[in-house]
Amino acid sequence: MSNLIKGYFASLVNPKFTPTALKVALIIGSILFAINHGSAVLQGKMTRDRWISGGLTYIVPYLVNIHGQFISRYRRDK
Repeated sequence: MSNLIKGYFASLVNPKFTPTALKVALIIGSILFAINHGSAVLQGKMTRDRWISGGLTYIVPYLVNIHGQFISRYRRDK
């Protein structure tokens, strides 16, 4: 289990995984950002906490995509 976790964290910056994960994060993150924060941006009501939440809106799809790629490769190579 420890090797699996270490492998996942190493895959977060793996050049084989990052291009796809960045594209997914940009597309999905932007959609989610617009849904969750679009009206606040347009109304000028973005607070510090909302900007942090907005940043997480992009980070989570990145992490999930990397996880999917990592697990797929891990199972294939096992």
